[in-house]
Amino acid sequence: MAERRVECQWKRDVCEQLKVRDRVQRHAFEEIIHQYTRLLEKSDLQTVLSERYQTDKYESPRPHDGAGSDSSRSDALQQEMAQMRIRHQEELTELHKKRGELAQNVIDLNNQIQQKDKEIQSNEAKMLEHQQQISTLEGDCRELRNTLQELERANQTLKDEYDALQITFSALEEKLRKTTDDNQELVSRWMAEKAQEANKLNAENEKDTRRRQAKLQKDLADAAKEPLPIEEDDIEVLAEDSSKGGGGGETSPHRTLSRTPSKKPSQAPPGGLLDSISNIFGRRHANSLTSPSENMETPAGACAEVRVPTTALHVFDAHDGEVNAVKFSPGSRLLATGGMDRRVKLWEVVAGRCEAKGALTGSNAGITSIDFDSAGSYLLAASNDFASRIWTVDDYRLRHTLTGHSGKVLAARFLLDNARIVSGSYDRTLKLWDLKSKVCMKTVFAGSSCNDIVCTEQCVMSGHFDKRVRFWDIRSESIVQELELMGRVTSLDLNHDRTELLTCSRDDLLKIIDLRTAAVRQTFSAQGFKCGADWTRVTFSPDGSYVAAGSADGALYVWNVLTGKVDRTLDRNHNSAINAVSWSPSGVYVASVEKGSRAILWSDM
Repeated sequence: MAERRVECQWKRDVCEQLKVRDRVQRHAFEEIIHQYTRLLEKSDLQTVLSERYQTDKYESPRPHDGAGSDSSRSDALQQEMAQMRIRHQEELTELHKKRGELAQNVIDLNNQIQQKDKEIQSNEAKMLEHQQQISTLEGDCRELRNTLQELERANQTLKDEYDALQITFSALEEKLRKTTDDNQELVSRWMAEKAQEANKLNAENEKDTRRRQAKLQKDLADAAKEPLPIEEDDIEVLAEDSSKGGGGGETSPHRTLSRTPSKKPSQAPPGGLLDSISNIFGRRHANSLTSPSENMETPAGACAEVRVPTTALHVFDAHDGEVNAVKFSPGSRLLATGGMDRRVKLWEVVAGRCEAKGALTGSNAGITSIDFDSAGSYLLAASNDFASRIWTVDDYRLRHTLTGHSGKVLAARFLLDNARIVSGSYDRTLKLWDLKSKVCMKTVFAGSSCNDIVCTEQCVMSGHFDKRVRFWDIRSESIVQELELMGRVTSLDLNHDRTELLTCSRDDLLKIIDLRTAAVRQTFSAQGFKCGADWTRVTFSPDGSYVAAGSADGALYVWNVLTGKVDRTLDRNHNSAINAVSWSPSGVYVASVEKGSRAILWSDM
């Protein structure tokens, strides 16, 4: 029916157009035809007059000789008739000329009519085509309206679900707040009990120290009377007594002293004996109790032996609030931590303990990332105030403040030349900075929030919120390779040879990517392991044989790269999710920090 109505409609339109054309063209030729008719009438009249003149000429009586007046009148009449004939002949010639012109006009008009007919046919074909397009578009519009209605219904359903989830989230958030308050109260009570136990232990140590000092004074008096050879075991016992006496309440139940086999040297001179005793009593530096590997600054990447952590040597409160980042210096002598209290704190690792050395200030928001240069002289920190800052480690002075990002800076790293750094931000850009000119050399739009960065000589690898790891060429500002994981990338780390890349993502998986083939070589997981945040940091061991990561339940997991299985699981020390883990370049220590204020130094001692 619809097609029949459409067909009738275009037929009526064609008829109307033909009628209009007929009226227009008839009006244009009407005057011409009228003039042509008048000319024909005049031509017929001229013919009739000519015939009548000929008839009168032959039938008129011959003039008599005596009738002079009739003759003159006849001459005048003939002369008048001749003039009339000439005039009519000229009019006839003019009319023939106009007739030819009108005939040419008729031919031209017929040609125009044919051309118009062709145009009408072409327009009719176009009208049919447009009618078909209109029908198709009407069908598409109906489908789009149906799709729009379905999307509106789905949107309303999602909105209702979102409102329900928002209510559930508010309830869970309130529950979390109450649980956090209860947890803080329990932690405070536990700390008070630990303080009481420590006071009792200190009192017992003081009693034992006084007893040992009395015995030692007696032995010294005997030794002054007669020089005797001293056993190395006795020297170690004296050193242990001295450390207990000088430490006061700072002793730790985890501290152990290595003992060497006893040797009986020849009789030592009295001077050497007195020097050894004076060193034991405190003039010797506290670092003398540690092993040589702890005293010496180990070069970056050099590792004699990696020790898999088994014991928490030192548990301490690093910051006033959440601790986001931790990093060992290239020599393993310093440990840096950064937290939400806007500070970077430096700790000196001495005999299995972290002693506060100083704080780096100047940031206006929480610290998100920490990195040392290859010499350990400068420290780079990224923060939530859209900036990155560089301090000198020796004098704690702020040297550079690099601003330019429009979002919080989540990661910043030194390049291998130590003259440039790369920073990644929540504003989905990466920036290359020149420390000599203190300006941004390049800005690259990554398309997604950058959570972590690692660098090689000419390549920057970045992990992003959109589950991708991107490989950038510094020279061309272009993506060399892009690898998609199953979850949001939270951390990246390179092994010592810079041939393998370690990734951590929110799908609770750790992966090792072979940089030579840009393919995942190994995947690590464990029952109970869960990535706690979008900025959870993991680490390689210095020799690349192990991988360490912290879980949301506060447990520290260590995987063996060769077997791909969990080597150690260390728990019951952190009270909240572990944010970051760092393995010392010497291979001796592992440090971990949590969402609370606590930091832990681990080793196998």
